[in-house]
Amino acid sequence: MNTAPHSTNAKPLTGWRVLVPRGGPWGDGVAASLRSLGAVPVVAPLIDFASTRDPERLDRALARLEAGEFDWLTVTSATTVDVLFAHGTSIPASTRVAAVGETTAAALQAVGYRVDLVPDRDNSAAGMADQINGLEPEPRRILTLRSEIAKPMLSKRLKAAGHDVHSVVAYRTVGVPVTERIARDVANGRINAILVTSGSVAEQVRLQFANIPQATVIAAIGPRTAKDAQNSGLDIDVVAVQQTVDSLIAAVSQFPLPHAADEFQA
Repeated sequence: MNTAPHSTNAKPLTGWRVLVPRGGPWGDGVAASLRSLGAVPVVAPLIDFASTRDPERLDRALARLEAGEFDWLTVTSATTVDVLFAHGTSIPASTRVAAVGETTAAALQAVGYRVDLVPDRDNSAAGMADQINGLEPEPRRILTLRSEIAKPMLSKRLKAAGHDVHSVVAYRTVGVPVTERIARDVANGRINAILVTSGSVAEQVRLQFANIPQATVIAAIGPRTAKDAQNSGLDIDVVAVQQTVDSLIAAVSQFPLPHAADEFQA
């Protein structure tokens, strides 16, 4: 591994090739941030999102939301924001909106939705539930939109506090196979870092990349993602201090640049 310090004029990720595990506008934004720091982003979507298996139930829930039947809407991912926006959903002023973290909050605000609550400390479903419960001692009507594979922690904690919770699947998460070239580049160390932004991404990294060199930096966007990764059998080298892309990239930049095993071969 190269442990020489960067020159004072070098950008912190000069020479790095970093795997970005999602495409679309999110992936484009991450790639731009990486380029600004000198890295070469390798956008290789490992997951994609498919429609819910029960679109009618989702449509009914969104119609009830627009009609003002819910006191709260909880949003636990930027993908849920995409679903709301794609349906042209209008959130009434009487409904408060809770976002699980700053990334989700930014996604809501980017398409014109307001955000009334982001957990102060614990950017997780449990942290969101605990904060809503602290603010709402009386029973409230709450719509939780979630992934098909999401754990029921949020709904369970809200229901345990006496709230009327309507939990609806907004989308499904599906794995996307990478190209043989990218799989080979990961195996031989030409990919210097892999960004892990969710438990679903972690699972695909473990499944699709059987042999990740020890020098490759695997970075998780937050403690919850790191825990999900470890539960799926994936080792994490560093965890972002904050649950944001900038913090995730900053975590990677703390490491010296590892070299690929065959980098200097003819």
